[in-house]
Amino acid sequence: MKIVEFDDKGQRVETDAGSVSSSLGSSSLAPRPERPSRAPEASRRGRNSSGIELYMFQTGTLRTKLKYIKMNQGESDFEIPVPWFLIKHPMGNVVIDGGNAIEVAIDKRGHWGAVVDAYDPVMDVADNCVDQCKMVGVDPHSVRYVLQSHLHLDHTGAIGHFPNAQIVVQRREYEYAYDPHWFSSGAYIRADFDRPGLNWKFLGGEYTDFYDLFGDGVIRTIFTPGHAPGHQSFLINLPKTGPVLLTIDAAYTLDHWENKALPGLVVSSAEAADSVAKLRQVAKDTGAMVVTGHDPDNWKTFLKAPHDFYD
Repeated sequence: MKIVEFDDKGQRVETDAGSVSSSLGSSSLAPRPERPSRAPEASRRGRNSSGIELYMFQTGTLRTKLKYIKMNQGESDFEIPVPWFLIKHPMGNVVIDGGNAIEVAIDKRGHWGAVVDAYDPVMDVADNCVDQCKMVGVDPHSVRYVLQSHLHLDHTGAIGHFPNAQIVVQRREYEYAYDPHWFSSGAYIRADFDRPGLNWKFLGGEYTDFYDLFGDGVIRTIFTPGHAPGHQSFLINLPKTGPVLLTIDAAYTLDHWENKALPGLVVSSAEAADSVAKLRQVAKDTGAMVVTGHDPDNWKTFLKAPHDFYD
């Protein structure tokens, strides 16, 4: 397995798999596809596609309590969507997070354990990210990158399921996932990310902030720690729609975005608040459409895959 990361000075470093784990195999990037003469399924909204498309999917919902989403705000029942995203790009298809793993739909307690007592997943097997990709004509082997906002259990559904994909994550998050604090341990399902044959690329926090995946300004990562130590959000620049800011769990809901609540789970409240401020400045500077991580009302306002997309 080859691992690409960045050192403390932001310099690219490649290391052999043996320096991380002898149990991991090798993998390769999906080949860069040729630009199609016409974008597939471009007639969805009665117009031609720009060739770059953002699809908003979800792997079911989580039934939980309000206090677990908005800190200290009560015991009332609260059901949230579990979004994930697919970007069709001329230089390769990109999956962001992948939602819940398919194992959750098969045996949720067997895969998540006691976590289901606090976050009860409602998911069909067909909701898994691989099958949903196929619904919009994307072969799993064609996915070139899987971008991980962080490694919590409701965001790791893509890892290991796209055989040619390189997985991009913050090194700080990767290391923490193997040895989290006691209060965060339930959020990490090691079986999701400790797998053989994975090709990881580690980013270096502030040193690689606003990392440009393809070098064309379409997909940029934004380091937003707080909810998790190595959390990152994403700024997607689309030819027709313009900028779309995927906060992911840096802002679960609009209440977090508007500084009315903290997330139900944080490793640093101060970093969480600073990350929201950072994203609010990005949204102000770019005029981006803001997509929060798990807000049921905000989520309803967007065009949903597989029937529609943004381009």
